[in-house]
Amino acid sequence: MSTAQSQGTARTPIMRSLSGLMIVLGVTMLSGTIVSVALPQILGSLQGTQSQYTWVVTATLLASTASTPIWGKLADLFPKKRLLQISIVLFIVASLLSGFAQSTEQLIAFRVLQGLGMGASQVLVQATIAALVSPKERGRFNGIIGAIMAVATVGGPLIGGALTDISWLGWRWCFFIGVPFMLVALVVLTRTLHLTEEHRTDVRVDYLGATLIAAGVSTLLLWVTFVGGSFAWISWQSGAMVAGGLLLLALAVRVENRVAEPVIPLHLVVRREPMIAIVASVAVGMAMFGGAVFLGQYFQLARGYSPTAAGLLTTPLMLGMMAASTVSGWMISRSGRVKSYVVTGLVFLTLGFGLLSTIDETTSLLVVSLGMLGVGVGVGLSMQNLVLVVQNSVPLRELGAASGAITFFRSLGGTIGVSVLGAILASRVSTSITEGVAASGVDIPAGGADGGTLDLAGMPAFLRQIVESAYGASTGDIFLVATGIALVGLVVVLFLPRVQLRDTVDTVEETPEPEPRHDRSTLSA
Repeated sequence: MSTAQSQGTARTPIMRSLSGLMIVLGVTMLSGTIVSVALPQILGSLQGTQSQYTWVVTATLLASTASTPIWGKLADLFPKKRLLQISIVLFIVASLLSGFAQSTEQLIAFRVLQGLGMGASQVLVQATIAALVSPKERGRFNGIIGAIMAVATVGGPLIGGALTDISWLGWRWCFFIGVPFMLVALVVLTRTLHLTEEHRTDVRVDYLGATLIAAGVSTLLLWVTFVGGSFAWISWQSGAMVAGGLLLLALAVRVENRVAEPVIPLHLVVRREPMIAIVASVAVGMAMFGGAVFLGQYFQLARGYSPTAAGLLTTPLMLGMMAASTVSGWMISRSGRVKSYVVTGLVFLTLGFGLLSTIDETTSLLVVSLGMLGVGVGVGLSMQNLVLVVQNSVPLRELGAASGAITFFRSLGGTIGVSVLGAILASRVSTSITEGVAASGVDIPAGGADGGTLDLAGMPAFLRQIVESAYGASTGDIFLVATGIALVGLVVVLFLPRVQLRDTVDTVEETPEPEPRHDRSTLSA
């Protein structure tokens, strides 16, 4: 057998393992967005309330975001394959339970479990890929990951709406649909994934640090979720939640700085390259989540399109992400250089949001599509490449913590971004509708002029026009805020060193150099 044939044969199990990992990542990402369009039908079927509507979404985000760094650290302490199998089984069980839920309370509890599985699977997939291939070769795989994330983020609502509209399937299949794919992935990874990992007997899990981080992050996320709605920005509730969250995180930093095996190693976060990548990832995370959420809402409430049509109209965002992440991934694998792609990505992200900040309910769809394309290209060029920057700067033994850290901060940025932008949008819409109704001189029932109902079809023509105008202008306003955040990310990545991705899985300094006389025997072995 020739050398090329033997190398191809050796790589076959790795490629099969990677296909299983991609399935896991795609299904978990899809599960985060597939219910967005179906939630009104889900809550109606289970007789849920508006506050419970919020919790169905928030519970999953909280569990996923808060547990991400913990799963990442566990990947450095325990076998990654075993943890990945556990996360897949957890996700499957939680999906089945969510699909069979008979009340909103049950659904919220099962979505928490699903969030734990989502957070675990996403970080473990990236840590496992990092353990299989070198950072330079990893570029093209990260391009594929970016394309999968694009399809899941933008295509999820479209698939969820289609499943809900099919009478013989219904909303429960939003949870069931991923189960067969995860079972296939579990079988593939069990049979083909073989990692060479050091067996550690001195494992110490930082339970106190993990608890403090999860509690602190959850408190702050709950605050940004409910502030502006359940209570005012300046209120005793806000003060208590912000102070409590910051105090818990301050205690977590103190603990992490003292324990032998911290959940988030502080020396990793304060390095120049990881720190810059993490700050930029917050901006990109906000773009990835916020773009899909608020653009879909814009097409439905400001332009009057159906959920399915709204999903189709966000196609430029998905295509931009797919094309940019795939092409940049292959080019980075050839050159080993990443900074120019990240900087270019943040430029496109800023320009795309800048264009979207000009939209209202009358803006040409061509202009909106160009703005979405710019945002998509920006996310595709930067999102996974920022992960590469972090993974390239750490040794193999810290890959799990590094992958967990940047995934955590990206998810945190996305969650905070969606919550804050959503609060701004709600405030602006309510004000605009109230002013519009007052200016019209028409008397309507109390509570009907604040945007409390989103049933456009059931509104009088004049009120529908006011609501559409309010959502159109207000969506442009929140994208102006997003432009400022993207601009901050652009300024930050300009200080990123010119990273050259290494050709080895582990850093050179972590591998002891053998004596010259043993080189030949070592190679033979």
